[in-house]
Amino acid sequence: MVFVSRHEHFNAAHKLYNPKWSPEKNEEVFGPCANANWHGHNFELIVTVKGEPDPDTGFVVDLKKLSRLIRREITEKLDHKNLNLDVPFMKDKMASTENLVIEIWKILVTTLSTISDRAQLHCVKLYETPRNFVEYYG
Repeated sequence: MVFVSRHEHFNAAHKLYNPKWSPEKNEEVFGPCANANWHGHNFELIVTVKGEPDPDTGFVVDLKKLSRLIRREITEKLDHKNLNLDVPFMKDKMASTENLVIEIWKILVTTLSTISDRAQLHCVKLYETPRNFVEYYG
C-alpha cells in the first residue's frame, strides 16, 4: 500500500459561537474566536490517498488531477470566504476546524472516483495554524 499526499491552502474567516449560549459563555469557551467581527486563518489542507501503483503509470493517483479536484471541490468554495455565512456545506454547523475537516472528507470521498479507480481516501489533515491541526480518517 502506497500513501500519496497533496498539500493545498486557502484563507477563510469564521466565528465560533453557540447561539444557545449567552455572549459571556461564548467568550468564556471560545475566547477571541467568538469575536463578533469574525477572525481569519491561513488554512493548510493535506489530502492523503492510498492504493497500489498502476503498473502502466506507476501512480496511485495522478497528482495534477488530485490537485484540480481539491481546488474545484474544496478550496474554490472556501478560499476568501466566511465559513459561517458563505459556504453552503457548513450551513447550520459550528464552523470549527473539526467540523470543517469532516465536511471536506464527505465531499472528497464521493468525488475521488471521478479521477481514479485505484485511489482510496485515507486522511484529510487541516491546519488552522502552524501549531493547531486536525486529522480525519472517515
